[in-house]
Amino acid sequence: MSFEYTTEVEVRYTDIDTYGHVNNATYATYFEEARIDYLDDVVDCGEALLSGGESGTGIVIANLEVDFVQPVHITDTVTVGVRVPRLGEKSFPFEYEVRTDDGVAATGETTVVTYDRDAESSRPIPEDWRARIAQFEGL
Repeated sequence: MSFEYTTEVEVRYTDIDTYGHVNNATYATYFEEARIDYLDDVVDCGEALLSGGESGTGIVIANLEVDFVQPVHITDTVTVGVRVPRLGEKSFPFEYEVRTDDGVAATGETTVVTYDRDAESSRPIPEDWRARIAQFEGL
């Protein structure tokens, strides 16, 4: 499958474990960085999510899955592909593909729930988000 949106993620020295490759827990951070870039570039709400935003709408992670294929090392250039395959009423998944010059290193998925910060509860996906994601992804 193809990923229309990709972003480069820097491998930091602190990402490396005692085996000399990126620690398994760090992939969640790579997903997060790519997700925020996607939301900023495609949905135009990434900065608002990070700052709390005027609308009070955020996202929370309901589920996180990672499948490891091969290790990533400090010298690797890492690109993360991100896509949204479908939209629910209050939630939607992000799918990820972590790649190096050697090919796919990991795949994963997070399910996010749109969240009303003021009411402290889930809320429907904002219509402008839905429209931008649907247009970009061809949904």
